Amino acid sequence: MKVLVIGSGGREHALCWKIKQSPFVSHVYCAPGNAGISKHAECVDIKDTDIEGFVRFARAEEIYLTVVGPELPLALGIVDRFEKEELRIFGPSKGAAEIESSKVFSKNLMKKYKIPTAFFSTFNDFDDAVRWVKEVKPPLVVKADGLAGGKGAVICKTEEEVFDALDAMIKGKVFGDAGERVIIEEFLEGEEASFIAFTDGETVLPLESSQDHKALLDNDEGPNTGGMGAYSPAPVVTPVVHRKIMEEIMIPTVNALKEEGRKYKGVLYAGVMIKDEEPRVLEFNCRLGDPEAQPLMMRMKSDIVPILNAIVDEKLSGKTIEWRSDASVCVVMASRGYPGDYKKDFEINGLKDVESMEGVIVFHSGTALQNGRYVTSGGRVLGVTALGKTVPDAIDLAYKAVRLIKCESLYYRTDIGRKALKYL
Repeated sequence: MKVLVIGSGGREHALCWKIKQSPFVSHVYCAPGNAGISKHAECVDIKDTDIEGFVRFARAEEIYLTVVGPELPLALGIVDRFEKEELRIFGPSKGAAEIESSKVFSKNLMKKYKIPTAFFSTFNDFDDAVRWVKEVKPPLVVKADGLAGGKGAVICKTEEEVFDALDAMIKGKVFGDAGERVIIEEFLEGEEASFIAFTDGETVLPLESSQDHKALLDNDEGPNTGGMGAYSPAPVVTPVVHRKIMEEIMIPTVNALKEEGRKYKGVLYAGVMIKDEEPRVLEFNCRLGDPEAQPLMMRMKSDIVPILNAIVDEKLSGKTIEWRSDASVCVVMASRGYPGDYKKDFEINGLKDVESMEGVIVFHSGTALQNGRYVTSGGRVLGVTALGKTVPDAIDLAYKAVRLIKCESLYYRTDIGRKALKYL
């Protein structure tokens, strides 16, 4: 079968790498892809917002299965459009994807169906929001309602920080239309983890646990990013926590969406805050995490393609996934200046040295080829991902590989995976 993967980041590189290994797959396309993805898939120049372009391509190339990586095409309704044309596609419908594309919808759904989350209020008027904040008092979190590339949440310790965030979103439109409405919610204490599951709208099949590192700097300092690294498994997700997340969050949310007439098929990702083995939802995403996808794909032993097809066909019941006992760690190398402005076209050296290392894959997020040389072309550039028998082993191997990569514009955190060590 021919498979088309939509997207251009490290998540899509990991998906292409994994899908290509399936004996059922004859050819993998990726649109628009990137320089690294071109090693594992044929890249096609279609922007991820060009829904009609994808429909035409899938028809012309007789694509058996299209797999949507990023949230934007899902929010634009690509699944609905493909299904109308009777084309097979993996991902939630536009209505179901609103679990990510509108934080207001998501929070109201959780409130209605008693899914554990932070208390919150919604505003589109600056003055109303200010009055509420003065009554409630920080610390609080201000979130843009719409899609903001993983950067739409601002943790505020003081009233002034809350007001600055509100001013930037509502008045300054730093996130465009995504910030016309905002949520202000309770700041949850604890340790964050990513809980990701496959679902066909009836059955919920969890993936292994993982943990993202959203802050730019070591010790979770600095602004939020799309993710500076991840590891799997995340020991904070104990068997007790895993059971609670499934029984109190994942299954009830899938059932709630079905009850609301928005049957959910695809990947459901809950960012959860865990304290004293009690999980509460920070946010939902309608796709695989990036960079969580990289260590998860490295650890998955099973062929992913039959699982994807079973979800499309609503036949996930009885399916299982086999996982490697190894741990995996992904260290993101990002352009200096990210998540703000950054320069491009810096040459990247050392990739061939890393490719010769056993147990390491470099997944590309923002790279391009210029005269046969890899150069930077995005904010997050590389996801150096390693397998090890234990988390410390995987950390050591990942950073050994990172140090072989030379590029004057790249920055990375030095503490990815460190949170896991206290459990060992």
